[in-house]
This record gives sequence, C-alpha cells and structure tokens, in this order.
Amino acid sequence: MAIGSGLGSQLSIAAESAYGTFVAPSKHLEFTKESLQLKKVTAQSQGIAANRLLARSARRVVTQRSGGGNVDIEVVNKGMGAILQALMGTTVTPVQQGATPAYLQTHLLADVFGKSLTIQKGVPLTTGAVTDKTFVGCKILSAEFSCEVGGMLTLSLEIDAKNCDETQTLAVASYSNMSPFNFSQMGVKLGSYGTETARDGIRKVSLKFERGQATERYYAGASGLKAEPISNALVKITGSYETDYVDTQLDDQHTSDAASSLVWEFLGPQISGAFVETIRFKIPAFKINDGPPVVDGYDIVKPTYNFEGLDDGTNPVAIEYMSTDVTL
Repeated sequence: MAIGSGLGSQLSIAAESAYGTFVAPSKHLEFTKESLQLKKVTAQSQGIAANRLLARSARRVVTQRSGGGNVDIEVVNKGMGAILQALMGTTVTPVQQGATPAYLQTHLLADVFGKSLTIQKGVPLTTGAVTDKTFVGCKILSAEFSCEVGGMLTLSLEIDAKNCDETQTLAVASYSNMSPFNFSQMGVKLGSYGTETARDGIRKVSLKFERGQATERYYAGASGLKAEPISNALVKITGSYETDYVDTQLDDQHTSDAASSLVWEFLGPQISGAFVETIRFKIPAFKINDGPPVVDGYDIVKPTYNFEGLDDGTNPVAIEYMSTDVTL
C-alpha cells in the first residue's frame, strides 16, 4: 500500500497516437504540484410540478465533460521529450550523436494538431489505496520555464483535456535516476543569430510559450465530449530577465527597440566525448517591451527586462534536448 498522503501520489504520461485515445503511461514524472480535475457542465430542469419546492435529482443531466489544470515539474536530464513535442508540435525522432549514447532532440515550433498526451495521476486515500484519475486528450495550452539564482529549472504546464477516465488500471510507477537542470549550469547568450555571445549579470530567466487553441469544439453525436482543439491564435512567446545593471546592452536594446537573438541553455554532465546533457532554448528574435533601470535604494540596481519573442523571417524557434533517451 502507498502512503496515505501526497507522498503516495504519482503522475505518469504517454504520447497519444489519436486525440483522446488512452495510451498506457510509460513515463513517470517527479512533480511538485498539480491541479488536474474533471470539469463537467450540468443542466437542471426547471419544470413545475404541483407542490414540489425543490428541483428533482433525476432531472439533472451532465451535458459536457472535459478536464484540465496545471502541472508543475522540474526539468530533468531524461524523459522530457514527449512534453516538449506536445508543446512545440514537430514530430521528433532522437538523433544519435556519432557512436555515442548521446541523442539529440530538436523540437521546432509548429502546429500542435495531432499532438496530445495521456496524463494519469494516482491520488492516495488516507488508507493508502491509490485512486486512478486518467486524463486523455491532454493539450498543452501554455508552458513557462524559469530558473533563478540557487534554483532548478522548473516548468509550469497549463493543460486542457478531453475527458477524465477513472476506469483505467493505474500504472506501476518506476523512476530512473534523473537529475534536474539548475542555475549552476545556466548560460544566456544574446546577439545576432548564430553568433550570440555570453551575457553577464543575469540572475533569473523566465520564458513562456502560449499556444492559443479553440477548446470548446463540442458537437452533436460526440456524447458531450469535445473534438480536438485547433490553433486559433498566434503563438505568444514572452519572458523576462532579472539582472544586475552591469552594462547598458539590454538598456540600449530597450531604447532602440532593436531585435536580438536569444540562446538560453543548460549544460550538464558529460554523456560521452564532447556531448553533454543539454536543454537549449533558441529564440531568433526578441524585443524588450519594458524594464529601464530605476534606483530604489542603496543596493545594486537590478532591472527586470520583459521581452517578447518574434519571428525573424528566417530561423526557427527551437528547443534542443540532449540526453540518453533513444525514444521520446
């Protein structure tokens, strides 16, 4: 029996081959919190019956079902591929680097239609029995990556689901040795695309992807369940740098409204030869919206620059992930 508290919970995922069709989870995530739940729409009859003062239970019906919520995890050196693929949209096959055990995944920004997940959570009763809550047709609506001084690289996901299925068998969770990317491995490079140089003074970076989708596609003949969401807005990429005011590079970029390319990367332990555990975010063009330096006391001036990722017309937005994962 599991521990009868959050200590006995689990969260597992699998990429689906068809939207909303259950796939037995094979990846087991170490998560920090989640809020996934069934969402239902009900209709209650307002019919009048002689001398009845309360609406009748039998005349309430469930007209729509869906699910969703948030999941917060730490970004680790293995097992992230299915999430990155569902976020970015490109179908990815890891590419072996030379004859080494290092495999590179390159996730380019593309439409996410056809990319969905099964997410299964186990919620323990106080008795230690673990209940199954399986969410099918999970689409990532937004994903925010963040890392600050002394911290780990974290990821907060906003999920929309087709349905919550409580009839599946709870997967037996198993966890390989996974290490989180962290501040000591973080680097930031700015400049012209392909020739970015290391940036000093960065204390925290946040980067958020928002995938606008039509999530209310309820049609007759579907038993109150939605059809797969369709992209209905431009992708929005925003972020921020928390810095010490070591020079005027970002300040000048804000003033001129010039574009710069961003490479935000985490380089971990060696896998083999020149290949190391890596996650790298590449935004070919970003512009700073606000964040000019202000003095608010005796301490070092610490501007926070808020920026927006844009299309440079040539180069793709990408997330590169180097690990020992042979498959997603």
